[in-house]
Formats: sequence, C-alpha cells, structure tokens
Amino acid sequence: MQDANLRPAVPGALKGVGIDQRLDAQVPLNLTFTDEAGRALPLSTYFSSKKPVLFTLVYYRCPMLCSEILNGLEGALKAVSLDPGKDFEVVAVSFDPADTPEIAAAKKKSYLRRYNRPDSANGWHFLTGDEANIKALTDAIGFHYKYDPATDQFAHASAIMILTPEGRLSKYFYGVEYSPRDIRLGLVEASANKIGTPVDQILLFCFHYDPASGKYGALTMNLLRAVGAGFVLICGAFLAIAFRRESRSHKPITRRAG
Repeated sequence: MQDANLRPAVPGALKGVGIDQRLDAQVPLNLTFTDEAGRALPLSTYFSSKKPVLFTLVYYRCPMLCSEILNGLEGALKAVSLDPGKDFEVVAVSFDPADTPEIAAAKKKSYLRRYNRPDSANGWHFLTGDEANIKALTDAIGFHYKYDPATDQFAHASAIMILTPEGRLSKYFYGVEYSPRDIRLGLVEASANKIGTPVDQILLFCFHYDPASGKYGALTMNLLRAVGAGFVLICGAFLAIAFRRESRSHKPITRRAG
C-alpha cells in the first residue's frame, strides 16, 4: 500500500472536485430548469417519453474541458445508429447559474450542425438553471465542482451518464472520449433491452459494465471459468460411466446348478 506521504498533493483548487458514482440512485425529476427556448420545465419533461437519457453536466462558457466533453459525446453518437428523440434523449445541464438560455441555444445550434443527422433537434436539450436546482441535481449525481473567482472558471471532472427512463443513474462513462459501443450497450441496457437488436442482446451477454473503469469489458475470465466447470462436469460424468461399465465387466459369472 502506498504511503499517504508519498502521494502527490492535490492542488487546492481541485480539493473536493470529482465524481462519486451513485448507481441506481434516483435523480429528482421535480427540479426545474430552463431549456434553450427559455421555457422553465421540470426534469421529468425529458423522461416523459419513457426512453433512456444520455446526460452530462457542463457549463457553456467553459473555455476548454466542457467543449471536449460535448465534442466527444457528439463524435461518439455519430457512430451509434440509435437516434436521439426516437430511441433516447440527450440532456446537457449547465452547472453555472450565470449561463443563459441564449448561450444554451447557441450551443445547441452548434452541436446539431456538427451532428448533422435529420430530425434530431427534438432529442437534444441544453438546459440552464438557478443555484438551488443545480446544487440539488449535482448532489444527487455525485458531481462535485468548485468555482475559482480569480479566473471566473469552474474546476470539475469530466463524464457523461446514462439514466433509465425512470430517472435512475445507470452508467457513468469518464473522460472526454467515449466508446460508441459502450454508449450503445449502456442505452440498450438502461432501456431494459427495449431498444436495439438481437446482436445487442448477445453483446450484453458477452460484455459487462465495470463501474471502476466506466467501461464495458469482455467476460473472458467468467466464460473460461464456466467452460472449465462444464468440462470438469462432462469429464466426471464420462469417467463415472466408464468406471461403472468396467466394474460390471469384472463381476464374477455365477452358474446355476442344472
């Protein structure tokens, strides 16, 4: 175990910044946020279609990291055949109370242009909110960030989440680049397998989600263990039959008196 004194010190600006996974936790859908058109709506609005929701927390005037998160999300979704608005919803929420619906609308326009898939505008949502609703949401998700008044910026971690149609946290994917396969499997699984294809069901059988890494990994060791156990059972049964036959063949033959 590494000595605590040898660990690199966390800069003061990053202390308390990070993400605590709250898998299966219920996100409060009664919280109110303003969409890019200026309408104040409860979060439940984006779950009314009973589809899984691809969710991210960013702030729109962020000079670097948030754009990388949104770029990574948009790039991965280009390689996913499921369609926003039809199969799932995409919801970005700003955790900066200073962000406005006008800024959110500009972001939406920019990313819809990049995504360039017809009829997807109704599946992408860019929301803003006040400090009370933002705090309640970020606390529920386990998203911890810190404002730096000297730079007028936020220190924060990077991730996207998948929520079930009921608003429960199903998956966290970390970083700024996301695997299209992981996103697709996450959406299929979060929908309780109501979207996707038979191939997706096979992939879900062969892969499992690892919360520690935030990725889907092959069930290689489990499959090998299962195959090994099956081999032992088959061999055991074969040997038992063979021994039984051999013991029968060596029984003495008794003759009846004539």
